Amino acid sequence: MEQLWDAETARRYDTPGTGMFAPEVLGPTVDRLVALADGGRALELAIGTGRVAVPLAERGVPVTGIELSPHMVEQLRTKVDEDAIPVVLGDMATATAPGEFSLVYLVFNTIANLLTQEEQVACFRNAARHLVPGGAFVIELWVPELRKLPPGVEATVWLNQPGYIGLDTYDVLHQRVVSHHFRFDAGRQAELGRTPHRYIWPSELDLMGQLAGFTLESRDADWSGEEFTADSRSHVSVYRLG
Repeated sequence: MEQLWDAETARRYDTPGTGMFAPEVLGPTVDRLVALADGGRALELAIGTGRVAVPLAERGVPVTGIELSPHMVEQLRTKVDEDAIPVVLGDMATATAPGEFSLVYLVFNTIANLLTQEEQVACFRNAARHLVPGGAFVIELWVPELRKLPPGVEATVWLNQPGYIGLDTYDVLHQRVVSHHFRFDAGRQAELGRTPHRYIWPSELDLMGQLAGFTLESRDADWSGEEFTADSRSHVSVYRLG
């Protein structure tokens, strides 16, 4: 998995002011996390380039990160130093950060980067190890779009916009999906990037939480608290330890 997040990917990851970095996306995310931290320390699993951690720290929440890719951390270090946001290099399912936290969070579908159920369960247990009793573990995750797959069709287009097409191919036998990212301009050439995932149903996610000592506190369709329904494409789930 580490090779997916190489130096070139890390350099191009940030899109300031647009996409996942748009104020209307980041604002509600950070607001919710500030409230859930409740004056305590926060740990971000797979902190990446600090898209969420940097503005969260600017709001006064002490943030520590765990990150597999040193290249992503290099980009984070162009924004803040180690004293501001310390980062432990390692796998989010097993690596440990010093101290205890009132909040652990995992954003933008990242738990699905762990490609086995065992690793995903281990991630929950790792979050529990870092939390104080009553602490919160927050996961942002997409809902598998299998309802869009008629018999014999193995792919869905999840985003189609100028210069970009996002396509997911499903292996329903092994609960895997590969996201294909096509980027192109007005010419005839296109660039393709692929990322593998293991998709997780909300009910399965809840069972993983139970195995690690968590209880589901809330599930919303987004960070602003919109109601989660059968038609929601993603969810923000808050689990409490103990």
